[in-house]
Amino acid sequence: MEAVLLIDFGSTYTKITAVDIQSEYVIGSSKAFTTIETDICDGLNNAIANLRNKYGEINIKEMYACSSAAGGLKMIAVGLVPDLTAEAAKRAALSAGAKVMKVYSYELNDREAKEIEQLKPDIILLTGGTDGGNREVILHNAEVISKLHIKVPIIIAGNKSVQENVAKILQKKEITICENVMPELGKLNIEPARLAIREVFLQKIIYAKGLSKVKDLIEGILMPTPSAVLSAAKLLSQGTDNEKGIGDLIVVDVGGATTDIHSIAEGLPSKGGVLLKGLPEPLVKRTVEGDLGVRYSADSLIESCTMKEMVNKSELNEKQIIEYIKLIKENPSFVPDNDIYERCDFSLASLAVKNAVNRHVGTIETHYTPFGATYVQTGKDLTTTRKIIGTGGPIINCNRVTDILEQSLFDETMPTVLKPIRGEFYVDYKYILAAMGLLAVKYEDIALNIMKKEIKQII
Repeated sequence: MEAVLLIDFGSTYTKITAVDIQSEYVIGSSKAFTTIETDICDGLNNAIANLRNKYGEINIKEMYACSSAAGGLKMIAVGLVPDLTAEAAKRAALSAGAKVMKVYSYELNDREAKEIEQLKPDIILLTGGTDGGNREVILHNAEVISKLHIKVPIIIAGNKSVQENVAKILQKKEITICENVMPELGKLNIEPARLAIREVFLQKIIYAKGLSKVKDLIEGILMPTPSAVLSAAKLLSQGTDNEKGIGDLIVVDVGGATTDIHSIAEGLPSKGGVLLKGLPEPLVKRTVEGDLGVRYSADSLIESCTMKEMVNKSELNEKQIIEYIKLIKENPSFVPDNDIYERCDFSLASLAVKNAVNRHVGTIETHYTPFGATYVQTGKDLTTTRKIIGTGGPIINCNRVTDILEQSLFDETMPTVLKPIRGEFYVDYKYILAAMGLLAVKYEDIALNIMKKEIKQII
């Protein structure tokens, strides 16, 4: 049996999925502990051995990989105004599959410089000023970054009028210059920065994380894992030249450290007479909530959502919840094995979905003028989006999936939050989205057909 092997090098597990290209189906999947401290090939070989033990001899024809090992692709974004160039830089980083550790605005000070050194990002994205606009801030920030005592690649994507000056200041650093993320006020141009981030990831970061040891075995580490998931979501939504997609959708990915939301939808006002405020929203959008994970970030999740809400959702007392949080913090791979633990896990996942989707979608406000009421929308209106896909262990392994995904729907108690009014729920039970994002690089139609067959609607 010939197969293409799709590999996800994670921080904890190396997960693999084998696909029969001829028959267009998933043969099976397997995982083993990631062995980045020794030789990452050991973990991969263990996962392949496990796969063959489960599914018999498999002739691996091609191998492609993505990675979130060693914390994934960690980035710092530096811009001018929080709502403009700094926000544009953040969006560029997120669209490239990065984990944005911090966004800085205006002129960096000494405290922020020390903080950046302590955070040790994989890449710094330096932006600021429209083309021909503000020059002083990006030049100041370049001076500060030039003195950092860390070795980190820097992508310059600010005011083109001073990019060469910025490059001279940073000449002792590893630099890449690309087009401005905001060439004109309110106009986004994040694709060049996204491609630059991907190139730096391919050329530099995989070596820093020990992943170059598999270079001779596979066709390449193609992208960070979140980028693979986003690519799969876009493909499933929009389809190919030969095959239709399923239309606008939201992917809800609940993890131990973060909850990621991906939406493929324009998000324009669903009703007339609504004015748009802020930067234009991208068709393909990803947000990452680092305080809403259900294992490593469980403490901050409860802090964000309140213990009262957790008690109400789980119908347990505070002591039971605190004991469970302590248990999963000490053992992040723990799988609930009794009713109390299952209720805790369900409640954590539900609150993560509810709050992550609240932050991802847009809001609408009423402004009163001498001429009457005016409605102003910030962010995406996803009220008419119907298809909601759940993925990630806390969703896949839960026996109350529908109840969890319903948290992504419109809440009458929060009428200004533009969440979907109704939903059709799907689940990525085989956890194949990242694998299909990889497969689509070469086999786009096949990846789409497999997703349509394997991502099941809950009836």
